Amino acid sequence: MMTSGTGTQDATVERAGELFLQNIQDGRRSGDAAAQPLRVLIVEDERALGMFLQKSMENEGHRVGWVGDGETAIEVVRAERPDLLVLDLSLPRRDGMEVLAELQEEVCSMAVLVLTGRSDVEERVRCLEMGADDCLLKPFSFYELAARCRALMRRRQAQVNPMLKCGGLAVNRMTRTVTMDGRVVALTGKEFSLLEFLLMRRGECVTRGELLEKVWQMSPTAGTNVVDVYINYLRRKLAGDNEGEDLIETVRGSGYRIQETNSVKTKAPKKPAARASEYLLRATAAAATGRQQSA
Repeated sequence: MMTSGTGTQDATVERAGELFLQNIQDGRRSGDAAAQPLRVLIVEDERALGMFLQKSMENEGHRVGWVGDGETAIEVVRAERPDLLVLDLSLPRRDGMEVLAELQEEVCSMAVLVLTGRSDVEERVRCLEMGADDCLLKPFSFYELAARCRALMRRRQAQVNPMLKCGGLAVNRMTRTVTMDGRVVALTGKEFSLLEFLLMRRGECVTRGELLEKVWQMSPTAGTNVVDVYINYLRRKLAGDNEGEDLIETVRGSGYRIQETNSVKTKAPKKPAARASEYLLRATAAAATGRQQSA
């Protein structure tokens, strides 16, 4: 067990906090969505176990930070608001119970799994009453820990508001329905998934490679124009009779972006083509005027 009594151990904890804080920040910049990896913070003072959990959860596809003391954990949680906190109770510089007590406001917005080697039932009950979602006794199987984490996140995501909105566009992820300025827009399953992914990354440029990988489950380097084809489908269906508004922006050489509501570009309206009959009427009127003048 690490203790806070030696400078070397404190320096190790501090350095670990810096490194893994950066890792979580990188995860946040990569975007968030159901298809995106979770941002996980592991708080465990046993270095070997902490690094094992970090590596194992990274292999599960998540963005994982690891710190070794309670004080650093509080700072990282408040700065980065991870999706999932895996918290050991036996920690230096404020134990797990103190961390839960300090983070009463923050635990409402993230899932918390407590790790403990203590068999005291009353202590585990206190953890749950203080906001933890689940407790896992040491020693444990990593597969059980990963399964519990997935179950926690499923329950959390079920509580999330199913509506995605941008200007006049409203997408209900629960019923998989779309309206644009109150008009129902009928989309295919793949069109809906594409629109949902772009909305979840609203304001960011999403590359064609990302869309191929996340929406079509294809290689990001696949030589296909399916993304561009479906973007055109979406644009036509969302615009309807209103050709002036372009909600999906093309980022030249990169990909596409759903724009923020205050930056939607308006296309110049197209001038209607003159009909042959109109030209004929004008020509006839001009000829008649000329005859009158000559008379």
